[in-house]
Amino acid sequence: MDYAPIGLMFLVAMGFAASQILVTQLIGPRKRTATKLMPYECGKDPIGGARDRFSIKFYTVAVIFLLFDIEVLFMVPFAVAFKSLLAEQVSSGILYGTVAFVEILIFIATLLVGYIYVWKKGTFDWGLQARAEARAEAKQMARAKREAEYLKAA
Repeated sequence: MDYAPIGLMFLVAMGFAASQILVTQLIGPRKRTATKLMPYECGKDPIGGARDRFSIKFYTVAVIFLLFDIEVLFMVPFAVAFKSLLAEQVSSGILYGTVAFVEILIFIATLLVGYIYVWKKGTFDWGLQARAEARAEAKQMARAKREAEYLKAA
């Protein structure tokens, strides 16, 4: 019976998930369009093969996401421990809390400088450029297909 609250929590979570799926299936819109049925490839129009080269911006955005994800993972334990560092500073007279606060400010400043750098480089402005690249790639593929059909017919 010690685990009954945990079991109840899992039952409520599963019930909530099942109810949301059921409700969306019953009352959700069913209009199927070509755009909705098209596969989604993280901002790149799905034109071409799976082995085609991607723009470096996709990888840059992924690394930036990981960087800021790790930042959050670092800052949460820091925030939890900071209160005890301040208490230790008051009791011992050693500047534990002040040093920790300065270190986290340096950490955040470093991340902010990196964020501003990638923002100024245009890493986050890749929507229009990616579409233009996909259109150019589609035109090139169509041209190659026409040339192959022309050579086949000749």
